[in-house]
Amino acid sequence: MKTSRLFSSFLLAAAVAGLLLTAARAEEHETSSIKFSDPAKPGTLKITITNGDIHLTGADTAEVRVATDLKPETPEVRKDGLRVITASASYSLTEKNNTVTLSYGAEGWPASGGDFTITVPRNTAIVINTNFGGDVEIGGVTGNIEVKSLNGEVHLNDIAGAALVETVNGEIHATVQELHDSQPLSFTSMNGEVTLRLPADAKANVRLRTHNGSILTDFDDKALVTKTESLRVSTHSHAPRAVVAGDDNAEMRAAMHEAARAGAEAMHEAAAAIREAAIAARDAARAQQVGNDDTPVAPMAPLAPLPPMTGGKIVTGTLNGGGPEIRIATMNGDVTLRKIELKK
Repeated sequence: MKTSRLFSSFLLAAAVAGLLLTAARAEEHETSSIKFSDPAKPGTLKITITNGDIHLTGADTAEVRVATDLKPETPEVRKDGLRVITASASYSLTEKNNTVTLSYGAEGWPASGGDFTITVPRNTAIVINTNFGGDVEIGGVTGNIEVKSLNGEVHLNDIAGAALVETVNGEIHATVQELHDSQPLSFTSMNGEVTLRLPADAKANVRLRTHNGSILTDFDDKALVTKTESLRVSTHSHAPRAVVAGDDNAEMRAAMHEAARAGAEAMHEAAAAIREAAIAARDAARAQQVGNDDTPVAPMAPLAPLPPMTGGKIVTGTLNGGGPEIRIATMNGDVTLRKIELKK
């Protein structure tokens, strides 16, 4: 009997401790909210952070809510009489002309990580720039989406608007519930596979491209009608041109394959060098600040745009007769076009 009572007391104590721990964790996260100046019209959320994960969800709400372990910038006055304009571990959340802007860290500066959980009205347009690293996850949004990232995976779940995603190092996974005319989709990664899921009856024009990887689909050849192209160098001109695969010049194909492989490896090394240089710059800057707080630290250079892709395997075609444009490209990784699995 004593053992049973002791065990029950232990379970009760553990449950209370769990509740206290959950409450403590909740208190660690600051929550801010802001409304669009014209809620009757779709708003835009612009996010610029240097380092950290972003989890964004569309919901039936009239405001933008942000939860994070960072503190929002406030014009508070300290005990020494100094007014805090901005702090290193704080973010800014403002609204003007129906556009909400969330900023964290200086431009091009790899600050310590700050993770954000954000809720927005479903029809909000989203523009995200991550200058150093962090994963991006967006779900349940019907507005247009633009994501540009250096290091990190990008997941788009159950979206229904146009999308433009570019990342140097990271996979891209997108599930699109609806396609609309004049709302194209574009996904580009230098190092990482790209997977796109569409409804079985979706209509689109597709252009899929990869250097080191395969192009895969579970759409049958009646729904997805394609042709494959490869890069071929003309003997009469220095300019490359695309031709339908099946060329009997095996030596030329082998040479072009080797050139594409070498180019992809060079691009992979360049992307790794960018990442290593950014880390080195961050560590050196922090060490300099610790050694002398008065010493100014030069900011990192802004990220260069993704270089244009040449060569590789290109698949073009129509899905269910054609429709909005879909473009997918990666240097290293598979490109996969799949049907959305029906929920049982």
